[in-house]
Amino acid sequence: MRSVIAATAIALSLTLSLTLSAPAAARADVPLPGTGGMKYQEKTGDPVRLTAYGLGTGRAYLRAAKGAAFAWEKGLSEVSVAPGGRLAAGVPTGYRSGYDALVVTDRTTGTSTRIRTVKKPLTASYASWSRDGTKVALTVEQKVSGKWRVLGFTVVDVAAKKARTVRVSGLSAQAGFWWSPDGNLVSRHGTGLRFHRPSDGAVVRTLPGVGLPTGPEDAFSPSGRRLATWCPSRLRERLCLVDPIAGRIAQRVDVRPEAVFGWWDESHVIAVMAHRGAYRLSVVDLKGEVTRVLASVPARTWAAELWLSFTRTS
Repeated sequence: MRSVIAATAIALSLTLSLTLSAPAAARADVPLPGTGGMKYQEKTGDPVRLTAYGLGTGRAYLRAAKGAAFAWEKGLSEVSVAPGGRLAAGVPTGYRSGYDALVVTDRTTGTSTRIRTVKKPLTASYASWSRDGTKVALTVEQKVSGKWRVLGFTVVDVAAKKARTVRVSGLSAQAGFWWSPDGNLVSRHGTGLRFHRPSDGAVVRTLPGVGLPTGPEDAFSPSGRRLATWCPSRLRERLCLVDPIAGRIAQRVDVRPEAVFGWWDESHVIAVMAHRGAYRLSVVDLKGEVTRVLASVPARTWAAELWLSFTRTS
């Protein structure tokens, strides 16, 4: 008996020794200029990296290719970084020679290319990178009787430096286009979603009644097996997880985030949660529990239409 106890004690001692000697993940508090003092808390090994953010359409900030410094991208209303991290896509704040454009920047060299998209008075914005990082989809709008109306989408081939616009009939006023993992374009449709072929806008598939997408960020999980939506009003829960193959809601999460900015990993989302009169950017598991706080968000900063863009590192 004594030998068993002794062996157990040695094993526990070794385990504790290994645990104490294992290096802790390095943590950095990254300042976010223009946000009223926000600092983003990141660690080595995080599956995503905050690479861009902004306040409404007035200010967009892009992270340097190396390090943690963010800089205001003057002249851009939005910016996002491609998978792999090398390229950034930005939408200018105004037309040039009567055309809207997409500005693609190589973050390692700093060189930029301006690619024409649509002609005034149309606009093309809300950039969505394909998962292979070769194309950007933009939502095309026009102001009609003082209200913005979605007319279709523009697909930009980054390598070819060419843009092609497709008009789609029957879209809702708040439709928006973003890539699915299989290379189609997804948009809200009624109380559900519709998949469109990027070559001509033809409807590939409709998922009725599954709820609306959580945002212009990639709402698909890293594996593509789940899709985050805002639950339909018939349900008590706020966040729903859809099986895109079966075309149905697979899980309802008892949590009420203010916004969702994509997935952290396969079992967590990135969400803004109300907290003591302000907000917190948090990692939330699929049971609705906050497992990590990434940043405190002042109420005035959230009211200024803060948006955040992440790039997957693993």
